[in-house]
Amino acid sequence: MDFCVGSAFFYFILLCMFIHLLLFFFADADFTLLRASLLGRKSEVKLKGQVVWVTGASSGIGEELAYQLARCGSRLILSARREDELKRVKRQCLESSGLHDEDILVLPLDLLERASHESKTQAAIEHFGQIDILINNGGRSQRSLFLEASVDVYQALMELNFLGTVSLTKQVLPHITQRGTGGIVTVSSVLGLAGAPLASGYAASKHALQGFFNSLRSELYEYPNILISTVCPGPVQSFIAQNAFTEDLHKPVASAGYQGHKMPTSRCVYLILVGITNGVKEMWISQQPFLAFYYVWQYAPTFAWFITNTLSKKRVQNFKSGLDADSSYFTKPKTS
Repeated sequence: MDFCVGSAFFYFILLCMFIHLLLFFFADADFTLLRASLLGRKSEVKLKGQVVWVTGASSGIGEELAYQLARCGSRLILSARREDELKRVKRQCLESSGLHDEDILVLPLDLLERASHESKTQAAIEHFGQIDILINNGGRSQRSLFLEASVDVYQALMELNFLGTVSLTKQVLPHITQRGTGGIVTVSSVLGLAGAPLASGYAASKHALQGFFNSLRSELYEYPNILISTVCPGPVQSFIAQNAFTEDLHKPVASAGYQGHKMPTSRCVYLILVGITNGVKEMWISQQPFLAFYYVWQYAPTFAWFITNTLSKKRVQNFKSGLDADSSYFTKPKTS
């Protein structure tokens, strides 16, 4: 009898492992986040009426965050440098939701102008009386080789992606701790966990964000109702590649590259809101095979280095040849 029970338990474990592997094959986020999307609280309930400040709201993930938050009934503070684009986003938010004009504040903001962050925060609080959630989404990427890039590019990446985010968080967090509830959510990247060629400065800035917010979370143990969450998206369809730094501060990217292999922005943002709603502290969001690659980075780094070295060689070669480097990891670039 004991043997039969032991055998049944063994096969049950095997079945569970098989089901998990099968689900992972189709997964586009870590299991904690996917479980929350199936069984957790609904964003349209949790986020309704919340005041959410989104930086980088004029395009890409930030723009889509504004639209989905508006449909959830959140009151919004939209920030980026381009005021005309923010006003366009606001109009579309109003058209697609039940919000009124006073429910959305357009607040132009430059993350590099850290001296302005205090007054911008006060303006947001004066308008709504509170800030419930800050979503740090503003930043830029990089597409250049270290040997060819100016150190000014690395300084700009750290000033914008890291110090700009830290500065705004510094102004908003005391307000949230005073209230005892709320959240700071930061859009990092899978390159905050791993490394990749052509993005050494970008990866460094995202690694810095990961370290900062992991440490900050541990400091806030006295505030269990405050969420400190980092979002680690993989390739997402957005303008981040088009706006990336090159080897020179003032040289634009020649081509944004092939976007077909990347996750739709709407799906990425939906999962971000699920994570915020359900208090997920770190979110991995990416389609396969990228997601599997990041799990390998986390749990089998020696094997990950072998894969990285193999794929990076092709990516760098394509970049030097003027081909589409972004699609060279797992897909062939489109040719005319």
